[in-house]
Amino acid sequence: MNSDLLNEFALTPSTVVVLGCSYGPDSMALFHLLLEKQKKIPFKLIIAHVNHNKRRASIKEKQALEEICKRVEVPFEYMKIENYGEDNFHNEARNIRYRFFDQVCQKYQATYLMTAHHADDLMETILMRIVRGATLSSYAGFSKVVDCPNYQLVRPLFEVTKKDILTYCKKNQVPYAVDQTNLQSVYTRNRYRKKILPFLKKEDENVHLHFLQFHKKLMEASNYIEKETEVIYQKLLCNDDFSFSISKFKTIDPFIQKEIIAKMLSSFYQDDLVLITEKHIYLILDLIRRKASSSVIQLPNEVEAVKSYDQFYLRKVVATINSYDIEISSYVKLPNGHVLTKEKECNENGNHVIRLSSKEVKLPLFVRTRKVGDKIALKGQSGHKKVKDILIDEKIPLSDRELWPIVVDSKGEIVFIPGLKKSKFDKKKTESYDIILKYQ
Repeated sequence: MNSDLLNEFALTPSTVVVLGCSYGPDSMALFHLLLEKQKKIPFKLIIAHVNHNKRRASIKEKQALEEICKRVEVPFEYMKIENYGEDNFHNEARNIRYRFFDQVCQKYQATYLMTAHHADDLMETILMRIVRGATLSSYAGFSKVVDCPNYQLVRPLFEVTKKDILTYCKKNQVPYAVDQTNLQSVYTRNRYRKKILPFLKKEDENVHLHFLQFHKKLMEASNYIEKETEVIYQKLLCNDDFSFSISKFKTIDPFIQKEIIAKMLSSFYQDDLVLITEKHIYLILDLIRRKASSSVIQLPNEVEAVKSYDQFYLRKVVATINSYDIEISSYVKLPNGHVLTKEKECNENGNHVIRLSSKEVKLPLFVRTRKVGDKIALKGQSGHKKVKDILIDEKIPLSDRELWPIVVDSKGEIVFIPGLKKSKFDKKKTESYDIILKYQ
């Protein structure tokens, strides 16, 4: 193991490298390799260090790394994570870390962002994904090179084992600290690291080469399938990228169907894709194949997969108004984005306009969300019809039904379902009325 590991990357005097660097042996070994390479090629190197704020030793490690950077005249960029949400710790920390790395890369207009992920990390990742389930490409683990919008994320130690890294650090007297949390079995990855990998290495000391070959073959197959899937995917998707026609989807080969769902989830979740497993893909396929015209399933991070008649789509659940009950004045801004107004004159006759007589309805009028058991006496029909059935008949998406406006008088009588149906209280232009409501 030497600085020749960096030869495949185009390092020139104009190259800018940002190294995402902890004070562990992997990062410090790569830092040392880059410093050795700098003696031959004077490229610009920046260290980006994140304090995860979970260990007392983190401050001393930051100070030690910063001191080394000062000594070798390498810029040192630092951030401390002050607060975490309720998300998975490792996932959230990774997202914060890479956002910081991206900011540093943008600041210095970096050519490369380098991290010290190595062959043992790849084996752990592949094993974890096989056990928990994943997409075809995910089973291959992570890639050595990833094209980001303005730079490349590269992992020069991709084919190097942890043993080789520790040997290098010892031989070259590279300073580092061991993160004690990496030894705790409470974390899933640590259990693989402490129990599974030693067993595999005992069976074959070069087992990492077999994993690298597995990675390579899977990536080749995945890249081919990805090209074929992309063509179908682009033809299938609706304009918003996260919805498609179910009838069209069902004409596609079952294997490609799974790839399309995986691709959509990957695009939707992006950095949070670690939360998605193969189980979620099959849940979505089951949702699509259900006989029910409308149905919803919950996905991680407050995301919903929705089937609404012939449409399937993903949506982020946000805090919204679930119900309202508003007295109608001259103008009402409704939570669904529409407005309800009182008009003095109107020549329209569609279902967006109703004419009422104050002699037949009890004022004031209110607009509210629907209630269980709501019924309306429709114009020109005998008896009452359930509002729920009207919304279904009109093919109103499930996501819109709860906020659909219902106009009632002070007795609770439904007089108008704006945009859909009028009640028996609606008046013709030639009849007597003193109230005009318009929905727009």
